[in-house]
Amino acid sequence: MSWTRGVPGALALCVLLSAAAAGCGTGEAHGRREPGPSAPAGTLLGDTDESGRHYREVARKQAPEVDTVVTPDAAGGWDVRLDVHGFRFSRAGAAPRAVAGQGLAYLFVDGGLVTRLRGPAYHLPAGLVPHGTHHVTARLYADDGTVWAVRGRPVESTADVTASGAETAPAAPTASRTP
Repeated sequence: MSWTRGVPGALALCVLLSAAAAGCGTGEAHGRREPGPSAPAGTLLGDTDESGRHYREVARKQAPEVDTVVTPDAAGGWDVRLDVHGFRFSRAGAAPRAVAGQGLAYLFVDGGLVTRLRGPAYHLPAGLVPHGTHHVTARLYADDGTVWAVRGRPVESTADVTASGAETAPAAPTASRTP
């Protein structure tokens, strides 16, 4: 065999191998596509929340919604349930980008941040809601840290909770939702 016959064959083999490697890198060789870069969701506004996080404006029809429901539990604390619509909680470690209708909720009591939620339920210890009336607010954020907003207002919901001191006393929480 002469070297002239081996070079074209070797070149053809290299081309085939590089094409096969490129196909395998996309996941298409196994019948699935990896998600590509998505267009940014909403429009970034100059307005910010109390901690300096920018609002991400979305149309009312595409906006996520949240309702905050707070009920006393038998052990003396408070159970918080977030009813979300048009929204999906993202997993821990999600890429820091805004994906329409996805992210996490920040939970505030009287304006102070209590926790960041990656799911719809949380237990508030009794000490965070002492005797008196308090405001429990859930606000929706994108994974990039921006606040979902409609018409320049954050997508959030507040439940007014009155703690009477009796740990298991029934409460009649009210909820208000924005937008």
